[in-house]
Amino acid sequence: QVQLVESGGGLVQAGGSLRLSCAASGRTASPYDMAWFRQAPGKEREFVAIIQWNGGYSSYADSVKGRFTISRDNAKSTVYLQMNSLKPTDTAVYYCAAGAYMDWGRPPRSSDFDSWGQGTQVNVSS
Repeated sequence: QVQLVESGGGLVQAGGSLRLSCAASGRTASPYDMAWFRQAPGKEREFVAIIQWNGGYSSYADSVKGRFTISRDNAKSTVYLQMNSLKPTDTAVYYCAAGAYMDWGRPPRSSDFDSWGQGTQVNVSS
């Protein structure tokens, strides 16, 4: 199993930007597909973005498409989420997840991943 630690969250005004990082440790020799999910108060955890283990393919939730960009640096065992044009509705705890994702034909679910970080809080003020 791989250990994940997120960072980069904080408070930002609407229209601003943040970059989240997720550092992996442990069995980093194994290639993992990496994803970001988020969970707002009183809501279920939802998919945000995913990137293939080699960076060759990525996918986004419709709600963030065109505003967020997922990337990874395998030499640093780190995945990033660049978030631009932030909205108050983006306020949530953001979680990094790792796993071998198989069904690229549908949006990922939480149950598709077995390694999770502790989360980082993002607050967007209006």
